[in-house]
Amino acid sequence: MVCVLFGQSWRAGVCIIQYVFVPPPPQSSENTLFGMGNPLLDISAVVDKDFLDKFGLKLNDQILAEDKHKALFEEIVKRNKVEYHAGGSTQNSVKIAQWMIQKPQKVATFFGCIGADQFGEILKEKAAEAHVDAHYYEQNVEPTGTCAACITGDNRFMGSVSAGPFVANLAAANCYKKEQHLDLDSNWELVKKAKVYYIAGFFLTVSPESIMKVAKHASDNNKIFCMNLSAPFISQFFKEPLMEVMPYVDILFGNETEAATFAKELGFETDDIAEIANKTQNLPKENTKRQRVVVFTQGKEDTVATVGDEVTMFPVLDIDQNDIVDTNGAGDAFVGGFLSALVQEQALEECIRAGHYAANVIIRRVGCTFPERPDFH
Repeated sequence: MVCVLFGQSWRAGVCIIQYVFVPPPPQSSENTLFGMGNPLLDISAVVDKDFLDKFGLKLNDQILAEDKHKALFEEIVKRNKVEYHAGGSTQNSVKIAQWMIQKPQKVATFFGCIGADQFGEILKEKAAEAHVDAHYYEQNVEPTGTCAACITGDNRFMGSVSAGPFVANLAAANCYKKEQHLDLDSNWELVKKAKVYYIAGFFLTVSPESIMKVAKHASDNNKIFCMNLSAPFISQFFKEPLMEVMPYVDILFGNETEAATFAKELGFETDDIAEIANKTQNLPKENTKRQRVVVFTQGKEDTVATVGDEVTMFPVLDIDQNDIVDTNGAGDAFVGGFLSALVQEQALEECIRAGHYAANVIIRRVGCTFPERPDFH
């Protein structure tokens, strides 16, 4: 219980001070937050120009691995100071949420597919270190998905580094099977334990039937189902499964580029971000007990969100441009911060404030990494 000064008055020459007791936010419990997506083992190492040239990479590349990149993952692990982290968009977000919450551990559950291999074992270790309750579907057909972050020293002013290129090999992440994992009684019990669900749009390319099962469960039980537009190609090439799940989406995330593509694909005939948010909010919805919330980030510009029937702008935290090291994890971090407040039943404004804080921390570092504890109040 927190004691807060409510007011003061004078009576017969005596100052009367009034206090009110404000209860703390509800404590989260284990498995309150559920995430499902494409797990990747992030592998980061410092490389030189010869390494980039060998694999035909440019500084700002963010690409999917081709045949010519297969040896890259074997070579990069032989470098000095290789770092491993549990990655992939959804896993990053639930990892950030857990970091923001701190205690109890294992507030966040995560499902996804990995290979029965060494990288899979490392990924399990890293998820456990992040205190995420990861339950992976393991198979032998494809190796564990990986994302190589090739860190170069070309950009050394103000002590920063260039945190690219990034080369992702989805591999096992593409192999998730609803019948083999989500439908198992022990796993479905974990789904039922959650109150908040988050799945990035990327998973629409893997198992839309798994997304639909979770989304319908959330809707039928008046729980909160969140999704992310994730990338322009999702709206362009996976529009059908995206729109099939949209009626079940209580909170939709995206950035300004993804929002513009979504609007174009749906024929909104506007490029005004606030108007796109409003039109998206008003798309058909299954659970009418919850009004849909739409949250669009815009980098250093204001975050746009629907608050009730209004569209509101929320300024991001100021940061010196020289302090920015790597913006690639900013979107995942924003969602993670937002979810950390959401599972504690905070107001929308507080969820956005937590999201802005988390993103502000992550862009000062290479990859989706963070200090031991948050400094958020």
